[in-house]
Amino acid sequence: MSSKDKEELVQDNPEEANNGAETQETQEQVENENTQETELEKYKADLDKEKDKFLRLFAEFENYKRRTSKERIELFKTAGQEVMQAMLPVLDDFDRAMVEIAKSEDKELLKGVELISLKLKETLRNKGLEPVKVEQGDAFDAEIHEAITQIPAPQPKLKGKVVDVIEQGYKLGERIIRHPKVVVGQ
Repeated sequence: MSSKDKEELVQDNPEEANNGAETQETQEQVENENTQETELEKYKADLDKEKDKFLRLFAEFENYKRRTSKERIELFKTAGQEVMQAMLPVLDDFDRAMVEIAKSEDKELLKGVELISLKLKETLRNKGLEPVKVEQGDAFDAEIHEAITQIPAPQPKLKGKVVDVIEQGYKLGERIIRHPKVVVGQ
């Protein structure tokens, strides 16, 4: 409707012109409210999306902190693993020396080497090194033992069991750093 037509309508029937203007204003208000509602919904959706993103990022960060602290604790527990592994042959040599010195008649030498051996073992034990307990007759477990060879079992009850321990195994904390080397009966 052109402005000229509106003027004629107002001049001819002023009440209808007011109603038309009110209707137009009402329609504009409804349209304005609708656009505000859609914008509000859009903002709410954006807010929900950002909240979800934040919560996921926060959870991921918490998992990262937990994982790194756990790794750090494990690292501290096994920090001396390389040094301990380097000391294991020295422990083996002490054990072999003890056997040979025990065969000799020099008791003072045996006592001196025993003291040094015990002091070394105690120091390493204080740092977390422990021997893996293995005895003849124990059931063979591939998770714990390392089978060097299999021999016919000297007794029927030793089939599938440890017959002899060749080399002592050690663990640092809960982790085995050297598996005991054993002979298994078949």
